[in-house]
Amino acid sequence: LGAALRIQAAVPATGCCVCRNWISTTPRLDYIQRRTRLRVVDNSELGRRAMEAGKPPRVMHVYGKKLKAATGDMVMVAILGQKRRGFIVGARRPEGPLRPQFDSNNLVLLNDEGQPLGNRILAPVPSFLRANRNPKLDYTKLLAIATKFV
Repeated sequence: LGAALRIQAAVPATGCCVCRNWISTTPRLDYIQRRTRLRVVDNSELGRRAMEAGKPPRVMHVYGKKLKAATGDMVMVAILGQKRRGFIVGARRPEGPLRPQFDSNNLVLLNDEGQPLGNRILAPVPSFLRANRNPKLDYTKLLAIATKFV
């Protein structure tokens, strides 16, 4: 009980800590979650117009039972006032051993049937996507239009 009183005494009413031994740290901000801006890497007209206008798509929803997305996940994005599905083909977060880490969060736009809007992917796609890790998703067309694998 005495330790709890000392901690409360060290924190003033404003909520800031006056103890100099405490260090304020920020967690890594490389997860793809709601309101994350993404980079469109296909040659679709909608994606090209959005990137030229300086209004990249924002994540509205991550499909699945998790709040954070990684490479190979489906998301719903808001792009130029429209809602579109997208497939993440590269993420800034570390993926683990023998999996590439990208410099930006890359997205391929999809139509309502799950087919890519563009006919070419301009950025490299990780090769571990060839082994379909999610049987509910069929992205063979997406892998067929990829120009480079890493």
